[in-house]
Amino acid sequence: MNTFYTSYADLGGRPITTPVTPEPEGALWHGAWEPKALALTLAMGATGQWNIDQSRSARETLPDYADLSYYQIWLAALARLMAERGLATPEELASGTLTQPPRPVARVLHAADVAAVLAKGSPTERPAPQPPRYAVGAAVRPCATPPPHHSRVPGYTRGRVGTIERVHGAHVFADTHAQGLGERPQWLYTVVFDGATLWGQDAQPGTQVSIDAWESTLEPA
Repeated sequence: MNTFYTSYADLGGRPITTPVTPEPEGALWHGAWEPKALALTLAMGATGQWNIDQSRSARETLPDYADLSYYQIWLAALARLMAERGLATPEELASGTLTQPPRPVARVLHAADVAAVLAKGSPTERPAPQPPRYAVGAAVRPCATPPPHHSRVPGYTRGRVGTIERVHGAHVFADTHAQGLGERPQWLYTVVFDGATLWGQDAQPGTQVSIDAWESTLEPA
């Protein structure tokens, strides 16, 4: 296991120097290449060479994450995943020319099947391994120390007290799934934080922030 892990995507609560520019609702694309980037990512993800949490980990650990646009991040992570698994060399990706025999993959997503596959989705709920530890209304806090691996817990909530609002059932645990250590399903909870707990006097009165967190990432408050 890695002893150090840096997520460049965990930006919540950090000061930024560039303005946030709102975009019109429904503005999906900024260039003709972006839907192609989406299609490539979906097609390669369907091969079974990696799972969704491994792809998220590949994206968030890109050192130039903050300098890339949304779909540039997707493409850069896709290139990394393909190179790590021997599906394409950096030279092939740069030239767009195949120079080695293609490796076999478990599945191929054909164009005629895309709509049905996307409509089906990939449910993450699994049978519960044991009863839930927490109930609605319980006071909890995300573990203060970040783990040395992928985690979906936002850094700005660590060590802060929130309240369980919903119990979602047991779901694939993203932390182990991203490391290739299996699904290891855990109970998943919605935790609500008061804005003042997170931001202090800078919080707008009445602000609340909700996150979804797995059981092992929480501790009683």
